[in-house]
Formats: sequence, structure tokens, C-alpha cells
Amino acid sequence: MNWKDITVSDDGTHFNFDGSDPFNRQFLEILKFHEPGIAPVKDQTGAYHIDSSGLDLYSNRYERTFGFYCQRAAIVQNGHWFHIDHKGNRAYNQSFNWVGNFQENLCTIRNEQQVYFHIGLDGKKIYPEEFLYAGDFKDGIACVKNHEGFFKHIDYRGEFLNNKTFLDLGVFHKNYATSKDERGWYHIDRKGNELYSERYAMVEPFYNGQSLVETHAGLKRVINEEGILLLQIL
Repeated sequence: MNWKDITVSDDGTHFNFDGSDPFNRQFLEILKFHEPGIAPVKDQTGAYHIDSSGLDLYSNRYERTFGFYCQRAAIVQNGHWFHIDHKGNRAYNQSFNWVGNFQENLCTIRNEQQVYFHIGLDGKKIYPEEFLYAGDFKDGIACVKNHEGFFKHIDYRGEFLNNKTFLDLGVFHKNYATSKDERGWYHIDRKGNELYSERYAMVEPFYNGQSLVETHAGLKRVINEEGILLLQIL
């Protein structure tokens, strides 16, 4: 049985494989399996993880458990957030007000002072700066909101990718990112330069060179990377 073929039931209380419950176990809630074949579950004893054979991964119980990413899983215990390894052991000693999931061996967290930054697998900050918000890393770049209230892109060292600031910002997808200024949403390159002069109420990342956008009048359009209208969607 390949764990990748195990699915979550419609009511979220058991797993399905080839039309039946492979473990014959009922839970209060479950999440899908993640690499290397581990799933978060919760029953009357608490929250924990099981392996692809349906066996408990460890004896510890928590308030909440989430999926494994980069061999780390986010955990909530007594209102404190941290990460554990596959054996159920803490990955580091400190706890936080909230933690995300590790991406590219880095994770965004919020501490008790309600500021965000990124940590490594050892739980240590990877740069000295702190932000009002910090998102996940993707291809070595993350979005952060500085204490002046503007969004910027940073690299692994916490250094700004360029000198541009934005009212809102998305991660880079195929060399371009969604961004927002006083006029609305648009797309930028890695230097922070706009790809076109038009602004929209909403833009999606480019998908094979094209993006779905919505005008301030509520019209849906498809544009290319030069901002040229390709299709008006009624």
C-alpha cells in the first residue's frame, strides 16, 4: 500500500484506500499523509501522528498536530507552538506564539512580542531583523511587512531583494510576483519593476505566460506578461 494513495474520508474521521478503511480506526479529525508517509490525527487521547501502517508514531499527545515538512511538524501544546521530529521529540527548546510549516528548511514564526521572523531547523533566527509579518520562503525569497507598514521581498540572509516597497506583495512564480500600490494590483520582475502600467482589483500569478485579472469595474480578463489583453471573459 502506497501512502500517497491513502485519502481522507469525506467526514474527516478515517482514511480510505481502494474503497475501504485500511487501518479500521476512527478519529475525531485527521489530515492527509505527508512525506515520508505520516499523517496528523486526533482522538479522545489528544493529537498525534500515525505512520502509513496506521500505527502511532510516538506516545506523546498534543492539543494540535500538523503535517511534516522538511522532517518537522508544527505542534501546539498548552498554547505554545513548536516543531517535533519523526520520533515526537522537540526539534529545539524554545516555543513561540505561532509557527508555520518549514519550507526550504526555513520557517516563519511569531513570538510573544507579536513580531515575525524566520528560523532554521534548529529553531534559531536566520537573521537579526523582525517584521510585522513574514511569509514562507519560495525559491529563496519571502515576503515581509516592515514596521513602516510596507511589503518587501527578502532573501535567506534577511536582505532586501531590491529597494522597492509595496502595499501588498506575493511570492515570485516563474520570475514574476503579484504586487499592489495605491492604484491597485499588477505584476513585477525580480528588480521590483512593473511589467505594465495598468492596475487591477485582482491579479493571479502567471500560468504558462498568462494571468487572470479583474478590473476595478469587475470585469475578468486574461493578459500576457507584457500586460496585453488576450481575452475578455464575460
